[in-house]
Amino acid sequence: MVDSGSVSANIVRFTVQVLRGRWFMLFAALLLMGSTGGAYIFGIYSKEIKKTLGYDQTTLNTLGFFKDLGSTIGIFSGLIAEVTPNWFVLLLGASLNFVGYFMAWISISGRISKPHIWQMCLYICLGANSQNFTLTSVTVTSVKNFPDNRGTLIGLLKGFTGLSGAVMTQLYLAIYGNDSKSLILFIAWLPAVISIFFLYAIRLIKLSRQSKVEKRVIYKYLWISVVLALFIMVITITQKQKTFSHSGYVVTATIVCILLLTPLSITIKEELVIWNLMKKDLAPEMITVETPSLVNPIPQPLNTTPSMEEENQKPKISCFTDVFKPRPERGEDYTILQAILSIDMLLLVIGGFCGLGTSLTAIDNLGQIGESLGYPTLTISTFISLMSIWNYFGRVCIGLTSEILLTRWKFPRTLVMAIILLSSCTGHILIAFPIPGSIYIASVIIGFCYGAHVTLIFTIISELFGLKYYSTLYNCGILAMPLGSYVFNVRVAGFLYDREALKQLNVLGLGRDIGKELTCIGKHCYRLCFIILAAAAFIGALSSFVLFIRTRRFYQGDIYKNFRQETTMANTEAKTTELVSPVTVLKK
Repeated sequence: MVDSGSVSANIVRFTVQVLRGRWFMLFAALLLMGSTGGAYIFGIYSKEIKKTLGYDQTTLNTLGFFKDLGSTIGIFSGLIAEVTPNWFVLLLGASLNFVGYFMAWISISGRISKPHIWQMCLYICLGANSQNFTLTSVTVTSVKNFPDNRGTLIGLLKGFTGLSGAVMTQLYLAIYGNDSKSLILFIAWLPAVISIFFLYAIRLIKLSRQSKVEKRVIYKYLWISVVLALFIMVITITQKQKTFSHSGYVVTATIVCILLLTPLSITIKEELVIWNLMKKDLAPEMITVETPSLVNPIPQPLNTTPSMEEENQKPKISCFTDVFKPRPERGEDYTILQAILSIDMLLLVIGGFCGLGTSLTAIDNLGQIGESLGYPTLTISTFISLMSIWNYFGRVCIGLTSEILLTRWKFPRTLVMAIILLSSCTGHILIAFPIPGSIYIASVIIGFCYGAHVTLIFTIISELFGLKYYSTLYNCGILAMPLGSYVFNVRVAGFLYDREALKQLNVLGLGRDIGKELTCIGKHCYRLCFIILAAAAFIGALSSFVLFIRTRRFYQGDIYKNFRQETTMANTEAKTTELVSPVTVLKK
């Protein structure tokens, strides 16, 4: 007869094993990445901000720039992550998220007096910057836990980030209905709650790794995310064609939640396999109690660590001195300054400035683009949702495709990035010279290319400069993106849009009333702007092609050789430890 106390104890131990396992860590990582969509749905609630506070397009684009500035200046989160535990990084991010978006919500809901423009910029910047703490903590930890499958893994994680906007939209419709003001409140509290709930789940897990097993499980997570993306795409299009009741939104949101939680079943299944193997391998006669008096002393390796005196006698070398040393080979660990001051990083930054900056400009202005072309509000929401979903597909598909191309045919990711940037030019041209339905195609192309570029730039940085300082270098690669957003979004798109809108008022013999929004209608409103954006994206493609020429020999070799050696050593050490160390009693 089975002892109920023993069964309960086993359930508790298995639960602890699941919660401490790396598959639960990955499950938590996916949920955290799926809750960072506040910045990606700016196009939905920006119209409410513009209308409530009486902003013109230049002011709204300035607000969009500070949103982009906050979401891309992750150098602070990177430096903090280098010296603090993951739980602190997540907690700090949750605090910034709530404070920033909550202050924005009470500002536009009339609960406080109308804020100054700089105050709204600060609120949105803080809220958007919070996602960097989550992204840095989750991505860096996951890549270090699964270094052999980083291309697919980064694509999966960044895919959930790209999909997060559409996910949060479905959830908020079920909770608040179609209320743009409440959407800002929703993105204030939900990500903060999820971050606090999984505060201790995101951590480095030192285990012997099996690349094939990892790839198989990651693929399972990947296919679930594809099903989730396809469902959201279908339901989003359906919701724009037909009127949904509140109960209908509740049903769709429930299905979204079920799909989000489905990876937990894979996590439990994988941990159950490990649990059964442990029970099978640890026969009763081999189990001993781990007590200091009963354990035979294990020979310790010779201490090769230098003593404190020897360490103090070594000359102190500053980080600036490393800059003038010969740089490591590509793929080895660069110092932060060595990586930042390298030509490879410069080319990546140019690509980010031109490629990500122009794509962000298109994303932030998509609502106004649809309005200028005469599309109704529901159709404009469809554009934004489709761009979010194709942003996801760009991140996931390019992460997986580039990994396959690299593994089988040594096809460099840098060349894939050049092709992606060249493709984004097509989307900009379709907006500059619109034809019926072209904005649908443009939203798909730009969303896909933006997501693909994000995945590629983070993966390439990890491959070229190593993982030792990845927390900081991860955020350095996109430092130029907010600058590109400011130049193209505020100085180009906002300025040219307002100029065309004022021309229309002058033709009608009208003047602009103070505090009234400025609107332009017609194909010409964004024509010159997107011609400039297409040219800039082409320059970004050229810089990526130069980077491909510089790194093609590196990608022809075995770029993961160092990590395979570390994995082999870790597995060997784990087996040795298993043979010589006592095994803790497992109660039956």
